[in-house]
Amino acid sequence: MTVAVIPALRTGPGYWWHSFVMMTRWEIVGLRLLLPITVFVQLLTGAGFVLGVGLFFGQIPSRAALFLSTGVIVITLATVGLVLGPQLIAAQKAENTYDFIWSLPVPRSTAAAAWIVTNAIIAVPGMVMALLVANLRYDIDLVVSAAIVPGALLTLYTATMLGYAIAHTVKQPMLINLITQVTIFALTGFSPVNFPKEQLPDWLAALNEFLPLSHMANVMRAGLTEGVVAGLARSYLALSLWAVAATLVTAFVLRRRA
Repeated sequence: MTVAVIPALRTGPGYWWHSFVMMTRWEIVGLRLLLPITVFVQLLTGAGFVLGVGLFFGQIPSRAALFLSTGVIVITLATVGLVLGPQLIAAQKAENTYDFIWSLPVPRSTAAAAWIVTNAIIAVPGMVMALLVANLRYDIDLVVSAAIVPGALLTLYTATMLGYAIAHTVKQPMLINLITQVTIFALTGFSPVNFPKEQLPDWLAALNEFLPLSHMANVMRAGLTEGVVAGLARSYLALSLWAVAATLVTAFVLRRRA
């Protein structure tokens, strides 16, 4: 008597969850040598940025210290998604392993979700370290509220999906790396993340209203302060639109590769 073996269906919530767990394990194991170093670098970057920028001032004003301290946690969250993710994908393209990874028999949304979780593992310790060092160094008046949770999640997700969209849309690895370098430059010097937008020229302040970085700073700062952030609903809406747009672009590009 022959017993027919019915293959498991590659669909449904159970299959998606199993694929997500496997892809998360794949990401962490694949970065097993790089992950501890990257987390350590993020810790140093967060703490070092807070202390290093303060050296520009003999006595940093309290408002400047507040913006610097709450802005640096945005940098620790955003740079992982906007810089590290695209650079790793650029390396996959340069090493000709990119097509293999995306040929794995799992839903492609699970790969994105797994990378978001990996990003959180890398970025959150640096964010916490930066905040602790800033509080010790400048004795800032922080009012931590539950709003920090949705702010951090939305910031991390938006940055990750923007990095994903750039990395999967741009074919040339060198161009991807160039874009990430420009992103760092814009994030630290020309976006009101570590300083109030009033310090920017009017045209640049207006431009940042349409870009995601300043809105990331707003939603994060709103979870750590009171009476500092205005137009919070607009920032959440803007970030949500950027997140949806980046997700749709990524899904479109990856579906074309199917």
